Amino acid sequence: MSEKSSTTSTGLLLRPSVVAAAGLLGGFAVARATKREVGGTLFGLAGTWCGKRWAKTTGPLGAAVLGALYTAAMGGSHPLAKRIGAWPSVLLVTAGVVVASEAAEAWGRSRGLPKAD
Repeated sequence: MSEKSSTTSTGLLLRPSVVAAAGLLGGFAVARATKREVGGTLFGLAGTWCGKRWAKTTGPLGAAVLGALYTAAMGGSHPLAKRIGAWPSVLLVTAGVVVASEAAEAWGRSRGLPKAD
């Protein structure tokens, strides 16, 4: 594999949308398998990393909105889980965060802000 291919692959894995998905999905899975606090730590670490990247790629307002959405997704998945089930709820809110992150970063790129990858 060439160096450029390797860098591109790593860049795709470290996109804020991917890390946010890992924080939501992984945080939920880890919390179920161990303790809530451990899953919450994973969720928090991923959110912190994403917040820093979102600040660069979408600006401070975009980072604040995306950070609030990420946090609300975790909280909102709980009542939604009572209606549709735990995993479907987590998958649905995660999809919303991923779409919002990608859209906000595309908007940031159109305004000349740095790329995430």
